[in-house]
Amino acid sequence: MIQVIYGKKGSGKTKRLIDLANDSIKEQKGDVLFIDDDNRYMFDLRHEIRFINAGEYDVHTAQMFNGFVCGLLAQNFDISLVFVDAFLKLVREDIAELQWLFDRLKAVSNRHNVRFVISCNGDPDTAPEYLKEYLI
Repeated sequence: MIQVIYGKKGSGKTKRLIDLANDSIKEQKGDVLFIDDDNRYMFDLRHEIRFINAGEYDVHTAQMFNGFVCGLLAQNFDISLVFVDAFLKLVREDIAELQWLFDRLKAVSNRHNVRFVISCNGDPDTAPEYLKEYLI
């Protein structure tokens, strides 16, 4: 399953994502990851959540992000939930061009029973059609 928190800058997406991540620890049976583009929010997360600064691994395209996530999942079969903040800063592409990536994440999610919760900057009224099924 993929869920996307999509809203304008300053609308509280990151706070909501952090709250969801911290609350998820109570019910998750597997490992929880939080991927961000820097270390800003590392100390806002509970210690049980694995924080990953993707910027340290030079992730800066959609293809690199896809490979990065697949590598994480291949290395740890216990991952059940992945939070991604500042998604568009990581992939540096227009959301309208990323349907292929969401299709791949959906396939990975179904195959490995992993849930993705992703935050993106953008106007929900003009979200691409393919993205609307994921909006929460």
